[in-house]
Amino acid sequence: MALLSRRSLSCGVLLFVSQFLFRVHGLSKESLLGRNNFQQPDENFDITISYMDASGKFQTHKVNSKTLSSSWVWESPVDANQKRLVVGQLQEGSSEQTVNGSRESTQLSIEYIQQSRTIDPIKLRRQKLRDERREKRIAELIHMSKETELQMQNAAIERAKEFNNMRRAWYSIWRKEYINPNSDTTLKLMRDQKIMAKVYASVAYSTGERDLYNSLTRHIKEIQRGIGDANSDSELQESALEQAKAMGHALSLARDKLLDGDVTARKLRTMLQSLEENINTVKKHSTFLVQHAAKTMPKPVHCLSLQLTTDYFLRNHINKETLEKGKLEDPSLYHYAIFSDNVLAASVVVNSTVLHAKEPEKHVFHIVTDKLNFAAMKMWFIAHPPFPATIHVENIDEFKWLNSSYCSVLRQLESARIKEYYFKANHPSSLSVGNENLKYRNPKYLSMLNHLRFYMPEVYPKLDKILFLDDDIVVQKDLTPLWLIDMKGMVNGAVETCKESFHRFDTYLNFSNPLISQNFDPQACGWAFGMNIFDLKEWKKRNITGIYHYWQDLNEDRMLWKLGSLPPGLITFYNLTYPLDRSWHVLGLGYDPAVNPLEIENAAVIHYNGNYKPWLDLAFTKYQPYWSRFVDVDNPYIQDCYSNQ
Repeated sequence: MALLSRRSLSCGVLLFVSQFLFRVHGLSKESLLGRNNFQQPDENFDITISYMDASGKFQTHKVNSKTLSSSWVWESPVDANQKRLVVGQLQEGSSEQTVNGSRESTQLSIEYIQQSRTIDPIKLRRQKLRDERREKRIAELIHMSKETELQMQNAAIERAKEFNNMRRAWYSIWRKEYINPNSDTTLKLMRDQKIMAKVYASVAYSTGERDLYNSLTRHIKEIQRGIGDANSDSELQESALEQAKAMGHALSLARDKLLDGDVTARKLRTMLQSLEENINTVKKHSTFLVQHAAKTMPKPVHCLSLQLTTDYFLRNHINKETLEKGKLEDPSLYHYAIFSDNVLAASVVVNSTVLHAKEPEKHVFHIVTDKLNFAAMKMWFIAHPPFPATIHVENIDEFKWLNSSYCSVLRQLESARIKEYYFKANHPSSLSVGNENLKYRNPKYLSMLNHLRFYMPEVYPKLDKILFLDDDIVVQKDLTPLWLIDMKGMVNGAVETCKESFHRFDTYLNFSNPLISQNFDPQACGWAFGMNIFDLKEWKKRNITGIYHYWQDLNEDRMLWKLGSLPPGLITFYNLTYPLDRSWHVLGLGYDPAVNPLEIENAAVIHYNGNYKPWLDLAFTKYQPYWSRFVDVDNPYIQDCYSNQ
């Protein structure tokens, strides 16, 4: 009788073959069972296996040798008996044997057993290689220096930091209901039942089936209590399934009694129309509230401006500003233009730029604000100068050349029509009549600071190049390489924003107007304001400001584009924009909750364009640290205003 054993069994049970039913012709029992000549049979035969199950009962099972895997080993019964004999001799040995003698006997028995097995040479070679690698690795770890061990630990920590297990729209990947794709099956069923029950209840009421109506109404209330605030099946009450079954029975009865498809279809259409109207109303109110919150100055920011203004006049800083005026007009330096009425935002732009500049003493910041915030802006940078960089604060109302006779947009902004567009509730753009472009009612579109970017040569006549920065950006790298870019004769260097069919010219301009359709390509790629390098020599040569005035005059009735600075910018710099690499300027942190974290980390400038500015409570929490790290929370002005909010 031959023995078949498996080296590894999940339950630790060794199976013995008690009997072979051979169907091999010409194979003798002696040759099969011989100690020295034993080989694995080549042909298939049936094997009857006897074993003890988990309850202790004796069981038999018949299998075919062809179905056995390579993990089964064929052994001669003679060899098996010899193994038991050798082991028995070791156990019955004299107690006077020495330790060395015991080891030699044990080693001899192990070698004898190993020799008795038929081992695949390839497997043996693999096992030998594994043992050699294991021994080599153990030796390396034993003799490893402390420095090497520390390097390995640091490398492991860095790899752990780079690991990203975020899964969009999963609030916790460890919660079971998010792992199961059908985790809300019962919840969806109950919600659908509630909708159908309302339809049948309405039909039952109109047809006089009061008992059915009352029954359905009761089930609707019960199923509503069962659903509660649940968002998945795991959050439903224990009785939810029974309630769903009861509702299903009630709906079945209602369907039998009210088998009128036309009436049911009419009720469903009525409900659908009512729901769509409710959804549209909620969307409009939501848009209005977001726009209202976005254009409202937070109390701490307003407090900061008031305190700085008060100190500016109390400490008589009006005539105490000291400037290296030669730097302000030196074209060999790196000049920045920032037009802002937000002191805190402007300070973050300046601080982040200076911190990452390789030669900060060569950087000059030109800040222009309005008369309301001029004192506060000057006081902040007098108290917190970005040394060794240079900064100059100006008041836009002191630009005497900037008047309505020269600037068409200023003339339009002062017109009664524009004021009515913004402030009259009965205007077609108002919320009450369903306007979808509420964002254009933001007061920033009435500010001349938003359009001053089209007058760069007038504001800085002695400069050759200037980098324009919005006040809702954060600088994360040295920006000086931008001045070295060959713009191929273009005026504006900017990052393009078009992706597939999005953010192209037809998104911003009215191509139903022949003035637009005959002069521009609707599929031309849009680009972004916020970080733009302007070649002021080319600007003057191509009369960019004149082009801007021409199109702004044509759009006095706002039939070419809505309000804002980007549409006229796309027109003014059409075919005059040099596309920068996308890593220079990453946008969307003010409206898109799914900006790629790797793109944010690698960006030279990140832009919070949109309503969710980083200084507002609306801001996305995960994006705020990129901005707040440049706010000095220990500053007494900031502490006073933010601690008392």
